Amino acid sequence: MPHLRFGKGFRVTVGNKRAQAAEMVIAPGECEGGPDNRHRGADQWLFVVAGRGLAVVNGKRHVLRAGSLVLIEKGDTHEIRNTGRTLLKTLNLYVPPAYRSDGEELPRGRK
Repeated sequence: MPHLRFGKGFRVTVGNKRAQAAEMVIAPGECEGGPDNRHRGADQWLFVVAGRGLAVVNGKRHVLRAGSLVLIEKGDTHEIRNTGRTLLKTLNLYVPPAYRSDGEELPRGRK
């Protein structure tokens, strides 16, 4: 069973053919994604473990703090920003998998 470490950046933690989990850590003032970032074949559930931030999903803003849960459906454009003073740590679940174990995006969310 893998353990969450929340080191640096993005890391796929565990998965199977149906779903996967990944850790993401964003430094203060930094962001991941942008107006053209989308997962064409997977829904993403983003759970905030620690920190503060902002999720922009299809142009709509959602304030993030520890305990926040955001559903980013397949095809939704999205960006995650750290608006706080500490690291923004998130656990992300993808259904079906969206990334290879090395962090590279899968075509249409398949292994």
